[in-house]
Amino acid sequence: MGGWAIAVHGGAGIDPNLPAERQEEAKQLLTRCLNLGIVALRSNISAIDVVELVIRELETDPLFNSGRGSALTEKGTVEMEASIMDGKKRRCGAVSGITTVKNPISLARLVMDKSPHSYLAFSGAEDFARKQGVEIVDNEYFVTDDNVGMLKLAKEANSILFDYRIPPMGCAGAAATDCPLQMNGLPISIYAPETVGCVVVDGEGRCAAGTSTGGLMNKMMGRIGDSPLIGAGTYASEFCGVSCTGEGEAIIRATLARDVSAVMEYKGLNLQEAVDYVIKHRLDEGFAGLIAVSNKGEVVCGFNSNGMFRGCATEDGFMEVAIWE
Repeated sequence: MGGWAIAVHGGAGIDPNLPAERQEEAKQLLTRCLNLGIVALRSNISAIDVVELVIRELETDPLFNSGRGSALTEKGTVEMEASIMDGKKRRCGAVSGITTVKNPISLARLVMDKSPHSYLAFSGAEDFARKQGVEIVDNEYFVTDDNVGMLKLAKEANSILFDYRIPPMGCAGAAATDCPLQMNGLPISIYAPETVGCVVVDGEGRCAAGTSTGGLMNKMMGRIGDSPLIGAGTYASEFCGVSCTGEGEAIIRATLARDVSAVMEYKGLNLQEAVDYVIKHRLDEGFAGLIAVSNKGEVVCGFNSNGMFRGCATEDGFMEVAIWE
């Protein structure tokens, strides 16, 4: 074992004209979350606990698209989703359609630890949350003025915005034939989602992963993306922990997170080779990114988009926070 390692992400696919102050805000948040995880790992906190701790911090800050600050549905409400997985015994928990739980990642953890199931959604998940006594807030808590403005722009453009803070440009409002970016064959306005995730391997070589998101701006009610789907947006095993971000439908088709673990197990690839392989061969024409750690203390960030909000650190003192390639 090579010691502990941690990585966090705030989404893949970024506006190349993103203002410098927004870039700096993102780096500061990622750094804060990394430091939170580092302190916990140095205190011998388990990988699964660190994943939950870090993602709760990301959900509480409105900068990225999870928890407070989540993207809005076509009706102006928030429907969040999250998943978490402990690689030691491949235990997992996931939730979708969350509207009042302050920290969806913790509800996913409770599904794993306190229910006989792996996945709860919508009213069933909300009922379970109340029975477990988790912190509940009004749906308005998650809604920000920025989100309301971006939803208005999305509706005017009759489009789905992947990054709801970037005004639609390029193919927004254009004919399908004029738009080079598509999802399931349908045109979209811009590709830059901001899902959050964290992966950790602790000092005992235990891997864990978690992912949380508000989804797409102006999405259909009831839409479920890759983030809560074990094997697609999140996966952990005895070999690695993986959290994905990007075009959800492409990630689902590729079972992207699981495939990293699979090629390590069945092809004998190391973590870097595995990440490179799935990014190159499994996404078809989709755009996505992922963060991963191995039971050997390796950490890798991979993406085929123009950038990804990301940060990573290892026990030997390495630490990096970056956005672009």
